[in-house]
This record gives sequence, C-alpha cells and structure tokens, in this order.
Amino acid sequence: MYAMAKSRNGAKQYADVHTASGLGEESPHRLIQMLMEGFLVRVNSAKGAIAHGDMEAKSIYISKAMGIVGGLNEAVDIEHGGDIAVNLNQLYGYINMRLLQASGENNEQILDEVASLMKDIKEAWDAIG
Repeated sequence: MYAMAKSRNGAKQYADVHTASGLGEESPHRLIQMLMEGFLVRVNSAKGAIAHGDMEAKSIYISKAMGIVGGLNEAVDIEHGGDIAVNLNQLYGYINMRLLQASGENNEQILDEVASLMKDIKEAWDAIG
C-alpha cells in the first residue's frame, strides 16, 4: 500500500513539474522542434559570448547546446529509422564534435556551421509536421 501511494505521489510530482515547465500537452513532434529551437538560441548566445570575451558564458551555452544535441540523438530510432536515422545519428555526432572544437578555438564560424546544419534539420522536421 505504501509503495502504491508513494508511486502515485511521484507521478503527481512529475506531472506538476511537467506542467510548471510550460510544456503542457505538447506533441513529441513539437517537443523536438522546441529542442532544435533551443539549440539555435544556445549557439547564438555562445557566439555573442565569444564576441564579448565572456568565455565562461560561452562554455555554458555550448555545453547546453551539446546536451540538447545529445537529447535529440537519443530520440533517433536507429533500429526502425533506416538510413535517415543512421545519417541523423552521424550528423548529431558531427555537430557535437564541431561544438567542442568551436569551444576550444572560440570559433564563431564553426558555430555558424552547426547552426546552419541544425536549421536544415529543423526545416526538414517542420515539413513533416
């Protein structure tokens, strides 16, 4: 009985956090779009931080962008997605590698490159919505 009550309480807490986060009842498709949008915001913020010489903020924004890419990559279904999923998985790996390089070199051009790649992915994703 205690375990059941505890489980319900945990589920309620999760639901409360989910609702408080503003995600509401977004579709999985929309959640992926939001992640992609968040990635683009973080990369743009990292560029601004580099331009202003704020290396701590640059590192934070790039780290968050890499976390978003990791989340997007986890959503890729390699087993059922065929060649598209494999290619997307490889592209996400490339984006994260380039983000690391951009961070180490404080290179805004690399950030432009990964933003462009994500915009292309997002346009394709938006088209299937």
